[in-house]
Amino acid sequence: MPAAKPKSVEDYIAGFPIDVQDLLEKMRTTIKKAAPQAEEMISYNMPLYKWNGMLVSFAAWKNHIALYPTPLVTGEMKKKLAPFEGAKSTLRFPIDKPLPLLLISKVVKLRMKENVARARKKLKK
Repeated sequence: MPAAKPKSVEDYIAGFPIDVQDLLEKMRTTIKKAAPQAEEMISYNMPLYKWNGMLVSFAAWKNHIALYPTPLVTGEMKKKLAPFEGAKSTLRFPIDKPLPLLLISKVVKLRMKENVARARKKLKK
């Protein structure tokens, strides 16, 4: 994690070595392409994206890039995410391997669907 509290996603990314910055920028770009209307901010000292509520956040750690939270999935998608599962509702992507950008994009889009469903459920109450 960066030593100083980041004020922006740019500050957050700049606090890491160049090779990690590259991965973080790819993560950021992938999220922004999958959810172009999402609001980007820093929360709990890491990048967070909001769209109809909290969408996803990410953070760099010593050996991996984490993406939070994961969508509820079954079947084939669950199998695809299995190698990256970390602690509860977290995906961990090793720093020494390329990021699965298409998979990350799908995760973001699934989270968007979950947020829409949650918003609709609240309206019905």
